[in-house]
Amino acid sequence: MAPRPVRLRNALSAVLIALSCLLLPFGALAAWAAYGLTDTSRYVTTMAPLAADPDVREAVADTVGAGIMQQVDDRLDIRPMRHTVRPFVHDAVHSFTRTEAFRTAWDAANRAVHDAVLSALRDEDEGAGDHAVTVDLAPVTAQVKARLAYEHMPLAARIPVEHTAVAVLPAKDLARLRKGYHVLDVAGFWLPLAAAVLAVAGIAVATCRRRAVTATALGTALGGGLLALAVSVGRRLTLADLPDAAHQPAAGAVYDALTATLRTVSWLLVALGLTVALGAWVTGRYGHLVRRPRPAAALPSAPAAAVLSPQPSAPPPRL
Repeated sequence: MAPRPVRLRNALSAVLIALSCLLLPFGALAAWAAYGLTDTSRYVTTMAPLAADPDVREAVADTVGAGIMQQVDDRLDIRPMRHTVRPFVHDAVHSFTRTEAFRTAWDAANRAVHDAVLSALRDEDEGAGDHAVTVDLAPVTAQVKARLAYEHMPLAARIPVEHTAVAVLPAKDLARLRKGYHVLDVAGFWLPLAAAVLAVAGIAVATCRRRAVTATALGTALGGGLLALAVSVGRRLTLADLPDAAHQPAAGAVYDALTATLRTVSWLLVALGLTVALGAWVTGRYGHLVRRPRPAAALPSAPAAAVLSPQPSAPPPRL
């Protein structure tokens, strides 16, 4: 039976390591949200390739085309010609999404939206939640109008170019999202740090540190696997909540782009944990073969020692 101090140290080590492995996936998620999503330049760079994604271009064409048709209906009253004009507008918008001007506008719009969302989330004013975060479609509408006029579409020159605000963050959700952002801002730093400190403390307290390292590594791999599973489940739930099923492929492409770093981190945790656990197992199983001392040379037996030892010479005879 193990002495009481040994059992207490092992129990404390197990608790510390378990807490560390539990905090690890939450810490990775919080750090990704706090430092990955809040960097405007990184966000724009991540979203830039989506300008060439067919699903994203189709969703943009549908959204912008619907906005233009709404303006045309309100200002020009062409409801009898709606079914005739709509294909021209959709084709013009879709053609615009293949141009370099669209990619420039896409990057500028993402930068503007990201800055607006961050400004709203970081605003400490209590009344800031009364205003939704919006993006203006006027620059895109102007580009589409010019393309329609170039193709000689009827009434293209009369399409109004107005500042049309499209809400990207509803006002009713701002207060809740602002609180969540502040929590993530704090947790993104302290949760990974706490997980690392607990893991080091658990290994230091353990009586058998090799076993503690193995347990920590396996827990790290398990946490990385759970994080990857959470990203996959989150994707499914996010797409299921979309009101427009036709835009699910575009939303899936955006979700995959934003969570690419998080998925990479989760699989790195799995690989790192399994590698360290395997190294600890190999060291424990075969390490004694490396450390085994070489046998000392056998001492010669007594007769051999007598033969090998120098014999005293006889004294010379006296005269």
